[in-house]
Amino acid sequence: MDEAVPALATGQASTDAVTEQPVNVYIWDMDETLILLKSLLDGSYAGAFDGLKDREKSTEIGKRWENLILELCDEHFFYEEIENYNEPYLNALNEYDDGRDLTSYDFEADCFSSPYDDANKKKLAYRHRAIGEKYAKGLEKILDQHMVKVCNDQYSLTDKYTDGWLSSAHKLLEEALGKSASAPTANSSSINCIVTSGSLIPSLAKCLLYHLDDVVSSENVYSSWEVGKLQCFKWIKERFDGPNVRFCAIGDGHEECTAAHVMKWPFIKIEFRPEAHHRFPGLDMPTVQTYMDVIYESSSKDG
Repeated sequence: MDEAVPALATGQASTDAVTEQPVNVYIWDMDETLILLKSLLDGSYAGAFDGLKDREKSTEIGKRWENLILELCDEHFFYEEIENYNEPYLNALNEYDDGRDLTSYDFEADCFSSPYDDANKKKLAYRHRAIGEKYAKGLEKILDQHMVKVCNDQYSLTDKYTDGWLSSAHKLLEEALGKSASAPTANSSSINCIVTSGSLIPSLAKCLLYHLDDVVSSENVYSSWEVGKLQCFKWIKERFDGPNVRFCAIGDGHEECTAAHVMKWPFIKIEFRPEAHHRFPGLDMPTVQTYMDVIYESSSKDG
């Protein structure tokens, strides 16, 4: 754990630096928290504004996102092949990966298929590693200039329609890592994780399309599709836990709220209703820190 935390947090912090200050691990839900999609598709987001938002435009925006996500998955992330082999995180099959150089590896000719035996797990591990490498390079290295512009225009359109939801959420994740306009490189030992109920590969595609890849690394994205959010939370605690580590869960659903309660972590509930206590824009880092201080200061006193 002493080696993993600084490497994943900033890529620069030393072990000594990590032990000198608290390590904050933020566990974010994705859909209807960091991004909006389902509520755009079904019109519930527009409905919350009592006629002030165009419901048809909302649905149109949502459908465009669905198409972009599926296109990225199918054309670049092997999704047609691996859709039925969801794993909870990208490194789940590392034990099957022999580290082979994939530069000239022919994925189309390796006959990946059922049964899901060790040989095919190795092939899936190769695909996961290739996806992680693409993720690290960013959307501009995956798509051509025209498609990058299409995706960026869609992001801007959505952000405008939602009054800055996407950009304000991204800004908060930057602040969580200690990033700012004057210091674009993370200067804290904090960590952003995403735990989503969606399957893993589309969730990684969403991170790229919604500009989250610079604030959440691919190995910190977890799919609770089969295992549940509590199990993902337990894995995250096991991975990062230490005497100076604090956790906070942020999301919109009952499952992550219950899981956070079991873990005795602070939980911040996100809602898209304009009058909600916590939403985007609105939620800020001082509020997040207050939730964490209340729980952890109380725990230290009890201890």
